[in-house]
Amino acid sequence: MKLDLNNGLPLANSLTVMPDVQARADVRDMPIQRVGIKSLRYPLSLMVDGKLQATVGHWTLDVALSAQKKGAHMSRLIAWLESLEVRGVPLTAPLLSAEIKAMLTLLEAEDGRIEVSFPFFMRKAAPVSGLQSLMEYDGQWIAEHRDGQTRLSLQAVVPVKSLCPCSKEVSDNGAHNQRSFISMRVELRDPALPMDLSELVRVAEHNASSELWGLLKRADEKWVTEHAYANPKFVEDLIRDVAVALEADPRIGSYRVEVVNHESIHAHDAYALIERQR
Repeated sequence: MKLDLNNGLPLANSLTVMPDVQARADVRDMPIQRVGIKSLRYPLSLMVDGKLQATVGHWTLDVALSAQKKGAHMSRLIAWLESLEVRGVPLTAPLLSAEIKAMLTLLEAEDGRIEVSFPFFMRKAAPVSGLQSLMEYDGQWIAEHRDGQTRLSLQAVVPVKSLCPCSKEVSDNGAHNQRSFISMRVELRDPALPMDLSELVRVAEHNASSELWGLLKRADEKWVTEHAYANPKFVEDLIRDVAVALEADPRIGSYRVEVVNHESIHAHDAYALIERQR
């Protein structure tokens, strides 16, 4: 073994002969469905509404481990993620479909899962003044490869405004309203026909009493108030309208919609869920 003349330590090339403990056999006959890393923050590039956007992803990466293997090579998960970052390619459905297979090859695994959550932004013009500002949303990509098949899902969480129909009906001079959060997770039938995050945002905003903006002038505030008053919706109305729009999109297979209304005159939230397997 060669030594470094400065400190007497083995040279770096001796690492190539170190034992691979994870590759050793295990005798407990107990497979693991998912093993890997989670809660890792790492840079991420996205295409949102046709524009490249840099953000930070919150990653969970794992693979299935056979009963005969002692451990997974978790450092290879970081190596795969670093390769994605170095290339700087925006994450899309076709890319994710290919990359999960590359990750499994690197880990010598047959099944695995990639999950990444992230904030993303859209620039919006106020309804009357036209002033532009950014709105923040929460997004998520999920890719899972099991039994030779890859499934891809996309999620967006969108804040909107909802106005209570009952309050409007019984009151002479107004109606209570609240901020609502619409969460949509959709499974893509074909990665070659991807869906943009902005499309999910627009589904939610189009079906709300009113969408939200970061920057509004007084004329904009008047428009938002009156527009919401003209479009009252219960949480049940809101979720059904969103689900109908998702149901009509041929690119979408199974989907899950959740709506939470943070009530302004109650100490509780209103909640609804629709889930469709198809």
